[in-house]
Amino acid sequence: MPLSLHLLAADAPAQLLPARELMAFTLAAHIILVPLGVAFPLITLVMHYRGLRRNDATALLLARRWSAVMAVQFALGIVTGTVLSFEFGLLWPGLMGRWGDVFGVGFGVEAWAFFLEAVLIAIYLYGWRRLKPRTHFLLGLPLPLAALLGAFGILAANSWMNTPQGFSLDAAGNPVDVNVWKAIFTPMFGPQYWHFVVGMILTAGFVVAGVYATGWLRGRRDRYHRLGFAVPFTIAAVAAPVQFVLGDSIARSVFHKQPVKFAAMEIVWKTDTRVPEYLFGRLQEDGSVKGGLKIPLLDSFLAGFSPNTEVVGLTSVPADQRPTATQATIAHWAFDLMVLIGSALVLLALWYGLVWLRHRRLPASRWFYGAAACAGVGSVVAVECGWIAAEVGRQPWIVYENMRVAEAVTATRSTSLWIMFGVVAAVYVFLFGSFLVVLLKMRTRWRLADEQQAAAGAHTPEDDIPYGPRASIPAGDLPAGGPGAGRSGGEDR
Repeated sequence: MPLSLHLLAADAPAQLLPARELMAFTLAAHIILVPLGVAFPLITLVMHYRGLRRNDATALLLARRWSAVMAVQFALGIVTGTVLSFEFGLLWPGLMGRWGDVFGVGFGVEAWAFFLEAVLIAIYLYGWRRLKPRTHFLLGLPLPLAALLGAFGILAANSWMNTPQGFSLDAAGNPVDVNVWKAIFTPMFGPQYWHFVVGMILTAGFVVAGVYATGWLRGRRDRYHRLGFAVPFTIAAVAAPVQFVLGDSIARSVFHKQPVKFAAMEIVWKTDTRVPEYLFGRLQEDGSVKGGLKIPLLDSFLAGFSPNTEVVGLTSVPADQRPTATQATIAHWAFDLMVLIGSALVLLALWYGLVWLRHRRLPASRWFYGAAACAGVGSVVAVECGWIAAEVGRQPWIVYENMRVAEAVTATRSTSLWIMFGVVAAVYVFLFGSFLVVLLKMRTRWRLADEQQAAAGAHTPEDDIPYGPRASIPAGDLPAGGPGAGRSGGEDR
């Protein structure tokens, strides 16, 4: 039987599958940018602070270049984020029409934070070479706060969909007596928010460090590349064990607050104690599990620290109120892959920490830098898997136990939705391709500028502080047009 039929109920409207696929595609694409949008400003400011505190021109140069990357990434994030906001109304009018007044405040907060972050990024970019160093740095400090505020709004909305509260229902089933504070601070908000924020810091750190780890493997081992690796990787290495603990905490919150989702993520069919843990097994329609590695008693122990802990199974609710076997398997594999990658990242962080504690230097092993180069991609995959586990595991509900996904979907013809999906996919391929081309051109321009300076023997990147006027150029090196002829090219560096 085709996978699409396993994913949908027999009476599901035809437009449900394309609407889901379109939303999943645009969300997955946007999530690639989210770690940099949320955490890259913090990493950049840490590097900026190091440069000012230690009068380190290399750190300041890295911070300046990272701020340019941050601006390009943010511009693309504006496009993908705007598409998502429109899709909520276009694809799921039932959700927004009935429940928008309850949880829509989260989207409002995110919109204001997005606008504020755009202004702050513009000021931060403008400030290089135009403001006093301390003033410039202080004006950049609100950037991470604006990013955290945006995450606050989105996670408030999503956690409400998982554990809705803060309203009453009238006779027609419509929400009334809305309590905004209860709608924002739901039982799942705290665990989701901190798990998300630390995950974004970890992911951004590993992604940025992975670029310089790749450079190390290619023989670029100067101080510029060593520092570009060390600062973001240290931040990620500190965040990795914290995230591991937070991940365990949020899984236990799901166990208590969303037991059926937990059953899907762990492919538990019947409520029982002494439940085994399956690693990458496949749940069948009859409740049996094929494949995977079975570890006796472990699921009960992880859920309640005792093998006698009772774990609620999928059959505790009717079939139309729980994920299908295929959906449960998808959520389970996504969850297991996320945990596996997270565990590997913790081990990599421990490797880094042990070398630093023993030798006070960066690791020298090519195996380490090969793993660090892969860690960036792996952490992005883990973020994607986390969202898959969260959203697929909640099926068939779009608002947990209050509205099914099929009730919220648009009435637009499925053919139109598939066409829209194709158009959006083509546009996104172009946008992300352009983003990659811009980043590569920036890298090439910066590398060429560094090589030219090194060849001239006058000023290396470590000597050229990005505040105040540039160091003077020998008269014989001036272009024919005079001192101002090369200014625009120099300012672009």
